[in-house]
Amino acid sequence: MSRFSIPAVAVSIMLVSTSALGHAELQTTTPAADATVQTAVPEIALEFTEDVEPRFSTIEVKDDKGARLDNGDVHVAPGNAKRLMVSLKALQPGTYTVIWRITSTDTHKISGNFDFKVAQ
Repeated sequence: MSRFSIPAVAVSIMLVSTSALGHAELQTTTPAADATVQTAVPEIALEFTEDVEPRFSTIEVKDDKGARLDNGDVHVAPGNAKRLMVSLKALQPGTYTVIWRITSTDTHKISGNFDFKVAQ
């Protein structure tokens, strides 16, 4: 007779399958969300918990009037497929919104946004 009960085995299976279903999550942003930077940044970088598929991912940066200020050149960092980047046009002092949508290499999609400021 086995020492394992059916409920214990069921819980173990649920824990294993739940951990296998993990999806990419945003870990860090550069610049940080809601940060005020003293000088304009040349690029935006987003770091995720899983590898990102750049062909199916976007990062847009808009000013407070809705004008788009990224260069549309979304790419992963060399040697780090978890870090998605886009270069920027010259930013003036003001508030900017970063809008991102990514597809991780396991095909799950997530999106979000955050603001940052360039100081006067």
